[in-house]
Amino acid sequence: MLAMDVTKESRASPLPASSQPSATTSSQQPPQPQICAGCSKVITERYLLKALDQLWHEDCLKCGCCDCRLGEVGHTLYTRANLILCKRDYLRLFGNTGYCAACNKVIPAFEMVMRARSNVYHLECFACQQCNHRFCVGDRFYLCENKILCEYDYEERLVFANMAYNPPPLSHLKRQTTHLSPPPTSNAMGLMNGGGRSGDLNNNMSGSSPAAFVPPPHLKPLGLSASS
Repeated sequence: MLAMDVTKESRASPLPASSQPSATTSSQQPPQPQICAGCSKVITERYLLKALDQLWHEDCLKCGCCDCRLGEVGHTLYTRANLILCKRDYLRLFGNTGYCAACNKVIPAFEMVMRARSNVYHLECFACQQCNHRFCVGDRFYLCENKILCEYDYEERLVFANMAYNPPPLSHLKRQTTHLSPPPTSNAMGLMNGGGRSGDLNNNMSGSSPAAFVPPPHLKPLGLSASS
C-alpha cells in the first residue's frame, strides 16, 4: 500500500512571443509539452495535478471505485493492486475491521468512529459509561479503567477512591458527631473520695459497718461512653 500526496499547481506555460529569444542569439529548445498520465494527452488547462511522480488532468485523477476526483476529496490517494483509490474506498476494500470498546460489536473499516487512546467507538456508543451522558463539542471526557466517564462521574470516583486509600482520622469523625454534654461530676467525685471535711471521713470509718452511699436525687450513675 502506498499513500501519496496530491498537489495542485499551475501549468507551466511557454514564454510569450515578445520575450522569447531570437534563433540567432540562442538555440534554447521550446518547453516540452506536459502529458497527462491518465489519458496520455497534452495538458492545456490552467491547472494540473501532481501525484505518483506524474502529471494529471484534474478530471483524469479519479478513484478507481467511485470515480470521485481525487484532487477535490482530499490531499492523499492510496494505491494497491494497481488501483488508485480514495481513502474511503481503500479502507472499505483493504482496511481492518475493529470492535467497539463499549458494545464489543464490529465496526466496519469505512465507518466514522470516535477514538480515545487505543480504544475505538461507534459514534452512538461514545457516551459516559456510568450515566450514559452523550458528549457534545467542548465536553471533557476521561478514560478511567478503560471506561469513558464524564467529568462529574470521574471526579466522584476520585473522591471515593481517595477515601478508600486515605480514610479520615478518628478525631475528624468524632468532631462531626453530636455529643450530649455529660452531667456535672464534681460533687459526686468529691463525696465518693471523701472530698468533704476531714471529720466526715473519720466518722465514716469509726463505725463497724459504714452506711451505703446513696447519691443525691439530682445525680445519676455514669455509664461507659466514648469521649473525645
